[in-house]
Amino acid sequence: MKRRTSISLIALLILVAAPQSGGLLPAVAGGDSPPAASSIPNAGKPVPLTPSQRAWLARAVRQPRQGWVYLHVEGEPRACGFQHGYLLASEIRESLGTMARVWEYDTGKDWPWLVAKAKAMFVPKIDAETLAEIDGIAEGLAAAGITSSREELTAYNGYLELTDYWWPKQKEKEKQEPAGKAAHGARQACSAFIATGRMTADGGVVLAHNTMWGYVGAIWNVILDVSPAKGHHILMQAAPGWIHSGTDFFITDAGLVGAETTIGGFKGFDERGIPEFVRMRRATQDAATIDQWCAIMKKGNNGGYANAWLLGDVRSGEIARLELGLKHVGFEKTKDGCFLGANVAEDLKLLRFETDERETDIRVSGVARRVRWKQLMKAHAGTIDLAWAKAFEADHYDVYLEKDYPGNRSLCSHGDLDGQSFGSHPPFSPGGTLDAKVVDSRMAREMSFAARWGAACGTAFDADRFLDAHPQFDWMRGLLKSRPSQPWTEFHAAVLPKR
Repeated sequence: MKRRTSISLIALLILVAAPQSGGLLPAVAGGDSPPAASSIPNAGKPVPLTPSQRAWLARAVRQPRQGWVYLHVEGEPRACGFQHGYLLASEIRESLGTMARVWEYDTGKDWPWLVAKAKAMFVPKIDAETLAEIDGIAEGLAAAGITSSREELTAYNGYLELTDYWWPKQKEKEKQEPAGKAAHGARQACSAFIATGRMTADGGVVLAHNTMWGYVGAIWNVILDVSPAKGHHILMQAAPGWIHSGTDFFITDAGLVGAETTIGGFKGFDERGIPEFVRMRRATQDAATIDQWCAIMKKGNNGGYANAWLLGDVRSGEIARLELGLKHVGFEKTKDGCFLGANVAEDLKLLRFETDERETDIRVSGVARRVRWKQLMKAHAGTIDLAWAKAFEADHYDVYLEKDYPGNRSLCSHGDLDGQSFGSHPPFSPGGTLDAKVVDSRMAREMSFAARWGAACGTAFDADRFLDAHPQFDWMRGLLKSRPSQPWTEFHAAVLPKR
């Protein structure tokens, strides 16, 4: 393969002028007014870099592309973290500050309280390599004039499992209420499929995934290219300041590809376990096979961010689905077929005992999308390729209404256009599909994939026009951002000299 990126040249350009934050904000739930002002970490004066830090940055790359920010980091954990923290400092600063605002508004607890809880619960269970990378991010932020800490960045990286899995149980303790009054299980988000063998046009692996979330929560616009000193080269979607993916779409130089969709309505969390974000990163960096990847994820499982993982090995053509609950685990493998992800557990024990979902009510988004995936796989068996994968991600068919309707139930979800939504989404709720990503065996062997930031179908979203039309969401003014139409873009991992 040809060298795709001149590491040293681009790094020097980055050091002259780093791009400003994209202003992407996490979701704020409910309410009649914006969250009370909570300070975003101050951007102070950058400090002089040491010779070691300059050497680290000379090997890193930052490139804004079509709504995404591509970031290449390499080396020992501390070096990777420093490169990440320094070159994404403005994005991390804003995301940290707004997540703190959201947490305080949604829970009534302050951000330092959550950081202290995460420190006690998570930090002792994080391996030394991962802690060194987190410390490196804090060091990179400090060099850019922004103050954070190992403990805060740990809470930030574990935000999804803390808010949707740990907090519902903790809230019962805080309110001294019986367990029966716990909130509903984890929210539904994301759609994905993986296919191989007779299902695809060339017999190889095809994987597609999109992220579904509130538009004020669209922080996952980083394409993180990690070449660690030990372990496998990773190219994955991520959030600024996260050492894992979060949306979980990745490829590695071991020939592994993967994505996940949350298990909807899931309830369960074990504070004694290893954080999910740590296990995901370790599995993706350290595993050479699907079985090794799954073994790392299962060891120390805490139930946090419970997902159905769709995995593929492009060397063997084998694909798998790992449904990782807390007490129950579903696992299947094949070299000839497909697996789907739409937030409905396929393992019956997991579905019945660890979720509150019903798999037959097609008014519910996850159930409707599950049915639509089955229809598409049946209709296109034997022809599935990257072009079809992109088309599937942009699909607007609603199986409940039996027509094209770009709402909460379609694979390309547009809550802002849906006046007939059902369940936890109020009508015209501004959220839906944030992105789309596709990869096949050929691209994975070249350490590349294609991605589209914004709606998978390319539809733009105008925040001011939306808020003028729907004053019930006035509290979002200043938080809700427009989302322009963006094209599909290919991303390639940097080609490095062999170690």
